[in-house]
Amino acid sequence: MAPTGGGPTLLYYLYRSATALIAPFAYRKVAAKLAAQGVSKERQKERLGYASLPCPEGPLIWFHGASVGESLAALTLIARLGEHLPQAQFLLTSGTATAAEVVSKRMPPRCRHQFAPLDASSPVQRFLAHWRPAAAIFVESELWPITLVATRRSGARLALVNARLSERSVARWLKKAPTARFIMEQFSLFLTQNDRMSDHLLSLGADPDHVCAGGNLKAGSAPLPVDADALSQLHDSLDTRPVWVASSTHIGEEPPVLTAHKALLQDHPDLCLLLVPRHPERADDVAELIAKTGMSFARRSKGELPTKGTQIYLADTMGELGCWYALSPIVFLGGSLEPIGGHNPFEVAQAGAAVITGPGYHNFTETFPPMIAAKGAVEIHDAEQLAKAVSHWLAQPEALKQAQQAANAFANGQSKQLYDVVDTLIHELELEPKIG
Repeated sequence: MAPTGGGPTLLYYLYRSATALIAPFAYRKVAAKLAAQGVSKERQKERLGYASLPCPEGPLIWFHGASVGESLAALTLIARLGEHLPQAQFLLTSGTATAAEVVSKRMPPRCRHQFAPLDASSPVQRFLAHWRPAAAIFVESELWPITLVATRRSGARLALVNARLSERSVARWLKKAPTARFIMEQFSLFLTQNDRMSDHLLSLGADPDHVCAGGNLKAGSAPLPVDADALSQLHDSLDTRPVWVASSTHIGEEPPVLTAHKALLQDHPDLCLLLVPRHPERADDVAELIAKTGMSFARRSKGELPTKGTQIYLADTMGELGCWYALSPIVFLGGSLEPIGGHNPFEVAQAGAAVITGPGYHNFTETFPPMIAAKGAVEIHDAEQLAKAVSHWLAQPEALKQAQQAANAFANGQSKQLYDVVDTLIHELELEPKIG
């Protein structure tokens, strides 16, 4: 069934023409970036729609998540849908080499990964001609006009799950309301993280009958993997020292974290901070910041281990977050002291830790307030409050234990929403008649 409404706009046609001209230059840029991250030339061409894997026999459901967080949320849904639809095959696409590496280690049965085609007619048509998806499910905020329109016209039904658009993105779309409405018409289903996001989609022209609250799918993600050997080695290195983690920190957040840790060392001289920058390529800059404080540190990327005198362990590697969370009962989540939007607290809670966050968690407005109310998390605003929160839990082990249990119970309760999401997807995208 073709979407109803005003149809393509002049702006859409202009965008389609412009991307056709720009695509070769855009490909050079993204291919160079993938090459720098060790991706082969064959796989780089996936961005032009050239598949590096055969299309499997049987109906295929396509999921797309831009980066690591969205891709992991997609894997959770794929695993659950696979249990309900044993005949289905799955394709997961993403845009980054980091996401490809992470998901390759956690792929559910009957699933394969490709890099997403550039949003231009030729790459998208090549991609669709090869994979022929029966349904396409996009995670969070991936609104690529050409990809969406072409996929809908191929006969696939589309869903946007864990829907999340920034205030700035919504404002931009509202300035081109007819085109926004046309894009919204491509979807058969929107599952939003919260009521505010539902209101945003409705303001952009989404059909009210297609908009449902689905909660945050990251609540249902599988626990982060833990390398048992690495964990054992680090336990031995740290011995019985108390540890806290500052995870996924961004520019501007390390200074208050370091200030808090220096203050904490006055009352807890054996305390070790595991500092985990969100982007490991910033590690040299972070190391320079640490050096200026005068505190001793070691770097994971150099193969170093914390010794008795190591006050900060700079965890500047990828794929080991589960290990860091397993080492500490206290985790400060970055992306929140700066207006970044916050990061996933469910991974922390699943690992058995209590959560500290700054106020800038607008990407998790449906999560942090009830988690704080349940006493599984606390909100701080500066270095002094951060130090007080960590110190309180270090000095009050019973209070820390209660916070850990509350965080874990909250995460488990939220993950039950995932089953409702799966049922909704199957029904609204008509997957059972297509796949059986």
